[in-house]
Amino acid sequence: LRLVESGGALVQPGGSLKLTCVAPGYTLIHYAIGWFRQAPGKEREGVACIASNGRGLKYSSSVKDRFTIFRGDNTVELQMSDLNAEDTAVYYCATYLGGGLCPAGWHSFGYWGQGTQVNVSL
Repeated sequence: LRLVESGGALVQPGGSLKLTCVAPGYTLIHYAIGWFRQAPGKEREGVACIASNGRGLKYSSSVKDRFTIFRGDNTVELQMSDLNAEDTAVYYCATYLGGGLCPAGWHSFGYWGQGTQVNVSL
């Protein structure tokens, strides 16, 4: 199992962007999936998580009300809006290794993709 992220781009402050996570050859519906990001010089942080049933959602305080995680046709999407410079980072998706529900923390995720770069700048 290997996840692949796409959709990263350069976007102006206040703009929107949608990221996509896929797992070629696998069905993502069986897994809780998380989106993470890592900015230069900072630790990786959890951003959003969606349970396998699509109804359990979790967001970090820094993106709540601006980002939306949802499931597509064997994809997990991250719709980002009202972007600002602090959202600049490499974004990753990963599977939760402990079952179909999102965990209380942001640990025990695996099968990381290689990431997609999001730059928010004028």
